[in-house]
Amino acid sequence: MKFFLRDLDSSGSMDSEEELLQELYKQMLRVARHKLIRKNDAVDIVQEAWVRILEKKDTLRDEDKLIPWAKTIVSNLASNANRAGRSRSTRHAPYDDSVPERPAKGRIDDDPELLTELSDLLGRLDPVSRTLLLYKFYYGFRDAEIAAAFEMPVGTIKSRIHREKERIKEQLKEDNGPT
Repeated sequence: MKFFLRDLDSSGSMDSEEELLQELYKQMLRVARHKLIRKNDAVDIVQEAWVRILEKKDTLRDEDKLIPWAKTIVSNLASNANRAGRSRSTRHAPYDDSVPERPAKGRIDDDPELLTELSDLLGRLDPVSRTLLLYKFYYGFRDAEIAAAFEMPVGTIKSRIHREKERIKEQLKEDNGPT
């Protein structure tokens, strides 16, 4: 039986198959991150897409269209996840009361004062700390993804994020004065 995702080159080496799969995975992940509201769910959506691809591989008429077909599946799954307003990764996630609730309108962009204050607080941080917090809380990256981007251990990333959050809390207390 011919390998379903085999590259069309005559060598048929495992390296070319592995490279094709890695490239396909990267492209699928890119599509998922682009389409999803909650970027954290991209890996889950791609995994679900792989399951669908393997289940429905017989329906692919032209193997040259594998990559667009896979991207379409990811895009549809991401749209479904957005529409459902839920994600498998957060359904059972513990509540973290140290993270402030979003404004009632649901977006920080809707409150210019809050946006200005947040921008001011982030502006006081050094560039690395600011980037860490943006990756974590704005872009929704996981600690392991941030650690890979900064080429640091995950524990270091977690402690730096925690310290910067505490520093911002202290700055807020100082700015607002005693209550």
